Amino acid sequence: MASETGAQRPKYQRIADDLKAAIEAGEYGPGDRLPGESALAAQYEVAVLTARQALKILRIEGLVETKKGAGARVIEFRPIRRHGIQRLAREQWGAGKSIWSADEEERQVTIGVRVDTVAAPAHIARMLELEEGDPVCARSRRFVLADRPVMLATSYLPLSLAEGTAVMNVDTGEGGTYARLAEIGHAPAHFREEIRCRLPVAEEAEGLAMPLERPVIKLCRTAFDAELRAVEVNEMTMDSAAYVLEYAFDA
Repeated sequence: MASETGAQRPKYQRIADDLKAAIEAGEYGPGDRLPGESALAAQYEVAVLTARQALKILRIEGLVETKKGAGARVIEFRPIRRHGIQRLAREQWGAGKSIWSADEEERQVTIGVRVDTVAAPAHIARMLELEEGDPVCARSRRFVLADRPVMLATSYLPLSLAEGTAVMNVDTGEGGTYARLAEIGHAPAHFREEIRCRLPVAEEAEGLAMPLERPVIKLCRTAFDAELRAVEVNEMTMDSAAYVLEYAFDA
């Protein structure tokens, strides 16, 4: 089977590739307006619909934003560089810092928090070694940076650990949930993260204000105490255009 390269690639894809290359080369900077549909159609000798498809690809990939009557502009948002190992170090939350501050110290994030007691879903119960339906503390958060929703997250903790502690509060205090777990003798000592990508369901796309065609990063983190008891499962849904996942560690 022939690969879709060169002239065999759809015309709209070739236009999109040219525009992406121009953005990466700095020919169009943050906030700059790209050529309109009619201009692109004339330049590449294609139909306006073909040019529109090319710009749609850039919008889905999170490179441009389009507004009616204003055309497409290169997005000014700088992706979050998520430091996957450093952010979970005891030196971070143990010093009263938030995990988020390991990724972003300059830009202010707004976090909407909801805390509920719920019956453990089957997969969460398995990971926390509970019975399905056992009560757990569910901490749901929506992270907004520079007026842009970037992540939805829900942490599940055994109610037997969380009940009667500040973990049940909207504001868990300095160092967050992990610092509170440390205070009751269940400090996280080991983490496991699993990462996959898929297209969002409608609720996720709405919560992240993103197109249904753009993938999300699904990251599930389990925190274990020194006895290797699972004390938290955190399920995160991230806008793939808003994040760079970085893992730096010694050989």
